[in-house]
Amino acid sequence: MRFVGALLLSLLLASPVRAQAHGEGATPTVQEALQNAGALAARQTENVDIITPHITDSHHMEIPYWKPPFYKEVHLPEWEPVQIGPVAIDLSPTKYVVMLLIAATLCIVLLVGAGQAHRRRQREGGVPTGFAAGLEGVVLYIRNEVIMPNVGGPGGERYAPFLLTLFFFIVFANLLGLIPYGATATGSISVTATLAIITFIVVEVAGMRALGSAYLGTIVYWPHDMPLAVKLPMTLIMTPIEIVGKFTKPFALAIRLFANMTAGHIVVLALIGLIFTFANLASGVPFLMAVAIMMLELFVALLQAFIFTLLSSVFIGQIRESAH
Repeated sequence: MRFVGALLLSLLLASPVRAQAHGEGATPTVQEALQNAGALAARQTENVDIITPHITDSHHMEIPYWKPPFYKEVHLPEWEPVQIGPVAIDLSPTKYVVMLLIAATLCIVLLVGAGQAHRRRQREGGVPTGFAAGLEGVVLYIRNEVIMPNVGGPGGERYAPFLLTLFFFIVFANLLGLIPYGATATGSISVTATLAIITFIVVEVAGMRALGSAYLGTIVYWPHDMPLAVKLPMTLIMTPIEIVGKFTKPFALAIRLFANMTAGHIVVLALIGLIFTFANLASGVPFLMAVAIMMLELFVALLQAFIFTLLSSVFIGQIRESAH
């Protein structure tokens, strides 16, 4: 009997027969009603997309607001593009630009403030305390354990300010994406590519200063200890590889930072989305998972800044040592 009842119910749902209404015309079939409900649910799902807006750039950003839903959209100014020949360059500020400016401001305020506090305590004959002491420990560790052993050689300390600035700037940019109303600027390939290009320029300039005319050996492969009959084919084969190798380093820096920061945020936001999808006691599981992933993201934010600085130091040290 249960099978017969289920079969009759299935035929009823699939039937194209329309039930007559008491008012105007006919009501839609059950099948059409289900299709309409599905379309409405799809539209509602599109309206609550929390992943795409968080990991993409835009000309507006959210700020805290005291009334529900406790945020307010602020549209950033949009300027006319600057035309340079056939190329139009849009210099309008975006959400990520604002986050980068905030990260740079935090670097200046905290690092310069800690440095001044350190000097003031030294003049008074004491030692740094509190936040200045903690920041000094981080700076000394990055400089003495990461930068100097990898950059190496005399004159390596001149690259410490750049690499330390790179580390703290990436840390602040990563952490800003973990706070409410924030955004992770390092989740944009444009931002990470720019940081990688700047590092690439510093690496090549370091090689030119350290090697002089021997810097050409990092571009053109010329084995001095081989006969000429071997040198020529080796040069033709290895020179393109040397040139490609120069560009794979900044490419690896950019993709590594971009992919790690973007992937972590997608996982966190997807788990948070499950909470609103289930809306019952089962939502506790994705909530706990989201908290765990958020703690992991905090670690990844520091780790990626560390790895970016470490690899930049290694690249500078490699090119300073010799051509091969």
